[in-house]
Amino acid sequence: MIEGRRISANPRPCSGRRVLARKRPRVEGLLNTVKKLHRREISSKRDRAFTMSNAQERFRNMRLMDEYDTHDPKGHCSVVLPFLMKRTKVIEIVAARDIVFALAHSGVCAAFSRETNQRICFLNVSPDEVIRSLFYNKNNDSLITVSVYASDNFSSLKCRSTRIEYIRRGKPDAGFSLFESESLKWPGFVEFDDVNGKVLTYSAQDSIYKVFDLKNYTMLYSISDKHVQEIKISPGIMLLIFNRASSHVPLKILSIEDGTVLKAFNHLLHRNKKVDFIEQFNEKLLVKQENENLQILDVSYVCIFHCWVLIVVKIDCFQ
Repeated sequence: MIEGRRISANPRPCSGRRVLARKRPRVEGLLNTVKKLHRREISSKRDRAFTMSNAQERFRNMRLMDEYDTHDPKGHCSVVLPFLMKRTKVIEIVAARDIVFALAHSGVCAAFSRETNQRICFLNVSPDEVIRSLFYNKNNDSLITVSVYASDNFSSLKCRSTRIEYIRRGKPDAGFSLFESESLKWPGFVEFDDVNGKVLTYSAQDSIYKVFDLKNYTMLYSISDKHVQEIKISPGIMLLIFNRASSHVPLKILSIEDGTVLKAFNHLLHRNKKVDFIEQFNEKLLVKQENENLQILDVSYVCIFHCWVLIVVKIDCFQ
């Protein structure tokens, strides 16, 4: 199961609330290791007490080295959206070589040099551009920005690729647009898969999924099926989840490289019980229904194993 970076086309509300990071006062006279071990043995909550005291030792040598500020009270454009000039919290930080990118909740993205600790430029090349997310493409050493625009009523996602070298020179407008043929309006999305080196887009207008190569952004193949409800990506494969029938859910496993169908089958379900989730974890398929045991399906042998654990502890089972 890959935690791909999927960005949906719904506009993100802006927030002008200021969030300050206050430095906690340092606790003098930290307990030494012997006393910590002693307190762990006599404590009614041994593990928790030791973990809390040990956390102070773990981070006591961390020191602040540099500070970057994405806020520009004067505004970096002559005409800019009012909320872009407000100070908001940072929601994404991406490091690419000697540059650090910081994206604020307002949609302003700034690039900083790790060598000079100075701000290089803003990635917002248009006064009404609100950047939603960032992705560093290591295949061609470029930064992909996913944005929405006021001129479009913030309804469509627009992607742009800019070489790191251009950003280093302070020329963020030297990039080029990506996936211009795609209509990425809500509920459309774009998902970047760094493991397989692919990009998955979904155009809700015509219900078509398309897979692109991250190296040169060429389209590899498309999936046109209005009955596909969801797509899950794992190393080397994709899981297509179709609309549920009364007693089963149709599934297909495709090759991520060329879209070849590797396996198609129906997974039986309990009637009148909703599906909590269906996830792909490499060659294992995880299916969980309401008030039922978690099922693990080995898709390479199509054998079902029942995992007799509660869903609340399922994460611990796979660690």
